[in-house]
Amino acid sequence: MTAREFKLPDVGEGLTEADIVAWRVKEGDVVAINDVVVEIETAKSVVELPSPYAGQVLALLAAEGDTVEVGTPIIRIGEPGAAPVAGAEPPAAATEVPAATEVIDTNIPPTGNATLVGYGPKQRALQRRARKGDPAAPAAPAGADAPAGRPVRALAKPLVRRLARDLGIDLTALVPTGPKGTVSKEDVLAAAGGATPAAPVARVAPMAPVAVDPAGRETREPVKGVRKNMAAAMVASAFTAPHVTEWVTIDATATVELVARLKERPEFAGVKVSPLLVAARACLLAMRRTPLMNSTWDEAVQEVVVKHYVNLGIAAATPRGLVVPNVKDAHALSLVELAHALEALTATAREGRTQPAELAGGSFTITNVGVFGVDGGTPIINPGESAILCLGAIKPQPWVVGDQVVPRQVMTLSLSFDHRHIDGATGSRFLADVADLIGDPATALLF
Repeated sequence: MTAREFKLPDVGEGLTEADIVAWRVKEGDVVAINDVVVEIETAKSVVELPSPYAGQVLALLAAEGDTVEVGTPIIRIGEPGAAPVAGAEPPAAATEVPAATEVIDTNIPPTGNATLVGYGPKQRALQRRARKGDPAAPAAPAGADAPAGRPVRALAKPLVRRLARDLGIDLTALVPTGPKGTVSKEDVLAAAGGATPAAPVARVAPMAPVAVDPAGRETREPVKGVRKNMAAAMVASAFTAPHVTEWVTIDATATVELVARLKERPEFAGVKVSPLLVAARACLLAMRRTPLMNSTWDEAVQEVVVKHYVNLGIAAATPRGLVVPNVKDAHALSLVELAHALEALTATAREGRTQPAELAGGSFTITNVGVFGVDGGTPIINPGESAILCLGAIKPQPWVVGDQVVPRQVMTLSLSFDHRHIDGATGSRFLADVADLIGDPATALLF
């Protein structure tokens, strides 16, 4: 059997390079087809790559933190001592190739056995082949399960692995209590005696060496991956679409009270309910009267594309930078369905697991700076869209009700829109509708 080199595939349209975030295997590990071997960070998200080959890991051809071009070999898999053969095509004499050398091209998922992220069989526990002088028993053949007892590689999410690395905890020494035998954050903290990692130690991902000036007064880190894509997108949007931002401060007490009642409803059991949910619903309803807010300016053909669906984007701050995943066809969801969709979207984003398809095709975005205690801002429109709404913090403030000043839950809404085709009247009408719906959710009966 010859060794084969797995080349970095294009996991998204137009991908030219990616960063190696973390290897899931080491030299000597035995892997089967579809075992996840590496995490990479593209310009949009972190993606897990499954192995297209079965055999022993002979060499890791790229280090964590390296930026690798598409088509570059990143791992060599085969029998020990085998000569490397680049490429993904099987030998001509296919009948002489053992089953363990079956090749799957990850750029073209085969029918019934897709190998891209999210498809195919679940990852098995990896086996390390016994080395010379190792008293351990010989490794099981590829395709066999781990021996009884603790697996060679513990199962844990990337954020948990990072926490364990920062605290110096060996994941394989822990008893997992998380779902499906995974090590949880609580398991790591318990092993560390409740300690938390020092802030300077925690880093969002393995990166290229950081340049530090001799006096220690400055550090430099390369801008790449999600942050690099975010920077380019914001510059393109800010200097292409003429932004107009309007503000309105409202009494959101009725929304705060509604959220409290919804939390007690059995339909929302187990799902987070917050003012963001009400604001999202308000935007979806307001677009019925001002559909131009859900449009795109097509510069190439000088047309405005009005969309009859709403892919609602939610700006999310993640350890790797800002991402804007969107809820597909949010306009067709009930309030309960929208709550579940928003929770799943934000949870995936926080874990750094948002996939390229979840970031594409957005039509309108909400950004919530209120969670940081900020009153408002002038948000930049997400490229490919025409408007973005910023939610400020909800705080108790004095408010005039009738002829009295009373304490109320007050918040500020900020709306930025593309002034090439959305005039002030249209933007103001939309913002006023959203404000009315948040100020008095019963107004939804009018839409």
